[in-house]
Amino acid sequence: AGDLFPRIRYAFKEKASITRHSWRGFFIQRIGNRGYIPSAALQLRFSLVFYRKFLYDKRIVSKQKITSAPSVRRMPSYLHIIRQIQREGCEFISGTLIAHELNLEPIQVRKDLSITGITGRPKKGYPVNELVGAVERFLGWSTARDAVVVGAGNLGTALMGYQEFQLHGLRLIAAFDIDPHKIGKHIHGVSVLAVDTMESRIRGFGVKTAILTVPSSQAQGIAAALVSAGIEGIWNFTNVKLKVPDSVSVQNEDLSSGYAMLCVMMQGRE
Repeated sequence: AGDLFPRIRYAFKEKASITRHSWRGFFIQRIGNRGYIPSAALQLRFSLVFYRKFLYDKRIVSKQKITSAPSVRRMPSYLHIIRQIQREGCEFISGTLIAHELNLEPIQVRKDLSITGITGRPKKGYPVNELVGAVERFLGWSTARDAVVVGAGNLGTALMGYQEFQLHGLRLIAAFDIDPHKIGKHIHGVSVLAVDTMESRIRGFGVKTAILTVPSSQAQGIAAALVSAGIEGIWNFTNVKLKVPDSVSVQNEDLSSGYAMLCVMMQGRE
């Protein structure tokens, strides 16, 4: 047993042939002319190999999750350009053209579009109609999705008036607020309801998506009520990191962070 670990270290350095020698019912390994290693060493060796592979696989999967996010964020810009070409009656569009319009590298555009499952044709590019469908399906915009807005203030009102949502399959069916002057009225065609009826109304609507534009001090409490009502996805426009179950998806849109990035970019040019 005293020389077991030197033999294990040697096993990692040298290519060893594995043989099925029976030694009291255990598997052992022969390494050149240096004798045999008991099965415990084999188990240790293979455990380390598989653990190393497990860590590598986890790192790859985690990396894919991180690197796909920028690709998803670029997709709406791609779709905007593709739709423009579609309205002009063109049948094909090249990744190079999309890249030129957005000041990107063509290889980046092709890589991003590949995750939608579509491939371009040599010397022609991508078929426009098929590409529009592929991007919309990938983003989940080919199916209509109902949503509610919680907080009918300035930001909530602006979002209710954003007509592009309809092109993406997002339908705002109601808004909730505490202001008695707004309750019972319509903003951009969206009915404003009392926030204390929110949970029962959401259950009745069967809606699964909510847009949160309330003051930060109220954000966590409202989020908990939304989850209780059956909401599965929250588009969070507050600067609060919401605590919700893992089954609920949250997309944070901190406008202050966006403005901070703009300021830093401008300072770099001064």
